[in-house]
Amino acid sequence: MSSRAGSGLNGYLVIDKPAGWTSFDVVARARRLLGERKIGHAGTLDPAATGVLPLAVGTATKTLEYLSSASKAYLAEVVFGIETDSYDIDGRLIRQSDPGDITPERLEAVLVTFRGEQTQIPPMHSAVKIGGQRLYDLARRGEEIVRTPRPVVFHRLDLRAWEPPVATIWIDCSKGTYIRTLAKDLGDALGCGAHLGNLVRYRTGPFHLCEAWTMTDLADSALPEAWPDIALHPDAVIQDLPALLLDAGEAIAWRQGKTILTAAPAEGECRAYAEDGEWLGIGRAEPDARGWHPAKVVPGAAA
Repeated sequence: MSSRAGSGLNGYLVIDKPAGWTSFDVVARARRLLGERKIGHAGTLDPAATGVLPLAVGTATKTLEYLSSASKAYLAEVVFGIETDSYDIDGRLIRQSDPGDITPERLEAVLVTFRGEQTQIPPMHSAVKIGGQRLYDLARRGEEIVRTPRPVVFHRLDLRAWEPPVATIWIDCSKGTYIRTLAKDLGDALGCGAHLGNLVRYRTGPFHLCEAWTMTDLADSALPEAWPDIALHPDAVIQDLPALLLDAGEAIAWRQGKTILTAAPAEGECRAYAEDGEWLGIGRAEPDARGWHPAKVVPGAAA
């Protein structure tokens, strides 16, 4: 279920990003279709990739930070024997080798070494900022600089198919993982080079591809009337937080920014609701643990 506050639209809209679109293209188009300016996205997808791109609309933007740390799942096609400067299909060919000695057994043996905690070096063709400059801007000028390895986790790396020279791999990984870099690293490990071909994101946090809308479907929807049927509630990404139910007086105090005292010690964060189920926002435990402070207040949101 989505949420309405005033005349605006609020909630998460799960989009199946089409190939050739940037993530910003999707946001810009959604703004025009929905008539809403307050839209953000979680987890940038490269233009060639498709799949789950969650859009936070209205009050849902208050919970985007909780989605940014979510794990993701992909189905990737890694093409061995061809290495590109961007590590993906859009890059310039820089090396070509014969991958003829690769077998499913060799692939599986290499994948085993990548499972679990790893480090990755961000590709030069990425939006990472170093010294105030985007890496892709430097790459376009032919420059390459030293990048600090970053920790990532591969929860699953499963070989789904091997049709030489393409390996289809199911990937479940932590935030901040570059699948292009994984493709390059696999190619290096097998000695023949590789790049990322097709990539589909099947999941971001709690959002799955089976519930995603195409841009065509969205354009054909009778908006804003259809909004409750196509959007998910803004609290969809904070369901792991404990729920705090407030009576009428406490709900008023909450909206005034007053701490809500509780009998049980407060710890961490919570999601707060009025007696009728209205989502009121997110609370954080006071230092003395005697109550919840309204950290994010959502006025007028209807469940």
